[in-house]
Amino acid sequence: MGRIRKIMKDDILDAAERVVVKLGAAGLSIDAVAQEAGVSKSTVVYDHKSKSALLEALIDRRMKIEIERQAEEVAKAKDMPHPELFGRIKAAEQGITDADRAVSLAISASVSQEEKVQQQMRDWTLADLEAMSNGPKPEAALMAYLALTGVYVTELFAFHQWTEEERANILNGVRTIYATYPDK
Repeated sequence: MGRIRKIMKDDILDAAERVVVKLGAAGLSIDAVAQEAGVSKSTVVYDHKSKSALLEALIDRRMKIEIERQAEEVAKAKDMPHPELFGRIKAAEQGITDADRAVSLAISASVSQEEKVQQQMRDWTLADLEAMSNGPKPEAALMAYLALTGVYVTELFAFHQWTEEERANILNGVRTIYATYPDK
């Protein structure tokens, strides 16, 4: 029974992502998700008591996916000058998906209203900042990380989209920030 429950939760969150991609955060509702998932409203409510809880679960899942993706790239970058930074840069090479963008916009819409979402974002940022400070050349890593974050957020919120070649050049520039930043 536990395996069926897990599949159902994933199916519901998949449906919630599709709703957010199609209709935006404003279109996210228990009814819309139930209809998209092909289940009853009570099935959605069983796992997610409210729209806020559903949004929190969706954000939590997206953040876990991103953290896992970054962790994989950090592990691969173990021989780089600053694995935490260079792994994040490598992860950024993959670009932004429509689902990433839609969930990010939903996060943005809910951050002003939802303390739990604000705290999730603070915790994620703090973990990244700690990772930058725990490696070699922490100040250089911080400067490069801030540039990387700017690139990521610019694309994530669809302020601007670079071509793959442009993104690759920009990310090389971020690597250069780290490599050439003066040691103190």
